[in-house]
Amino acid sequence: MRGALPRFVLVYAALYAGYGLTTPFLPALLSQRGLSPTEVGLVLAAGTGIRLAAGPLAGRIADRMAAGRGVLAACAALSGLSALLYLAGHGLAGLMLASLAHAAATAPLAPLADALALPAAQTARFAYGTVRGAGSAAFIAGTLVAGQVAGLAGLSALPAAGAVAFAGLAAATLGLPDGGAATGAPATAGAGLLLRAPVFRRLVAVAALVIGSHAVHDAFAIIRWRDAGLSPATASLLWAEAVAAEVLVFLVLGPPLLARIGPAAALGIAAAAGLVRWSAAALTAALPALVAIQALHGLTFALLHLAAMRILSRRVPPHLAATAQTLYGTLGLGLATTLATLAAGPLYGRLGPGAFWVMAAACAAALPLVRGLGTEPDRGDAR
Repeated sequence: MRGALPRFVLVYAALYAGYGLTTPFLPALLSQRGLSPTEVGLVLAAGTGIRLAAGPLAGRIADRMAAGRGVLAACAALSGLSALLYLAGHGLAGLMLASLAHAAATAPLAPLADALALPAAQTARFAYGTVRGAGSAAFIAGTLVAGQVAGLAGLSALPAAGAVAFAGLAAATLGLPDGGAATGAPATAGAGLLLRAPVFRRLVAVAALVIGSHAVHDAFAIIRWRDAGLSPATASLLWAEAVAAEVLVFLVLGPPLLARIGPAAALGIAAAAGLVRWSAAALTAALPALVAIQALHGLTFALLHLAAMRILSRRVPPHLAATAQTLYGTLGLGLATTLATLAAGPLYGRLGPGAFWVMAAACAAALPLVRGLGTEPDRGDAR
């Protein structure tokens, strides 16, 4: 474990830089390749669908073979190779194939990295928030670089840039600690055990409600701000403020706060912050209010994530760590965000800014579920 922190920082930096280089401009690349808006949506939706299966499957393979590091490295290499398929793909069929391959390869990356980082953080005595915050900062940097690369060399250069980052991730992963013994359990046994565990189900429900509540903001905040007369430059600064708050909580504020109040209280604060944030968003688009509530992103996302990782590291047995992370990421984050985003359009179309009240209600519904989560460690049965 000597030197574990810088090795994990390198892994998270490469991982989230790869996301930042490839994800934000993907719809524009698909459109440039001749796909209609409907076809772009279909390709992106298909990628989301395959993530729901690929993530948990890779996690269970990693646990069953006790090969988290190897599976992460393999998925990173496949992510780089599959990114290059966007350069060769043309038409709906070719780009659909590229999207499915790339989505399947990238789906397990962040959960598998978390499954390796959490136990290493306990053994090597570093804060998980440090490496996760480095990842968020790298995502910002990757997105900024992507904008420059697209301006200089065109959108087609971004898959190649992303492939380089994912190749760097594969190489960096090989330097991480790995351990454990293969269980030989059936591939579905771990998932079934976790899904029957009340603590795991409640944690997934809390994450789904609070993270899913960001859907209206992510889809319609810019439109809401523009309609209120804010300039694009101001809107971009507000968006950057939210990401900066996320990094601040990951790196500085979150770890000591979590150590002081515990994960259940931290989850409660995240849900309450969401209730306040979306209620204010429904009531006003005045700039001072927006500046105040955008800072709450550090609580509604980063603090929630830190608390969830603490609970999973304490309550899930080591031989199910990767399975738990990929299930949590798939159900609590991926599926919830997908469903909430699908609902966001009709909600905003019908209610306008009033759609934020629905998101506030989702956070309110999460509050009763946090009680008792993450109390005493029990890694034997994840209950």
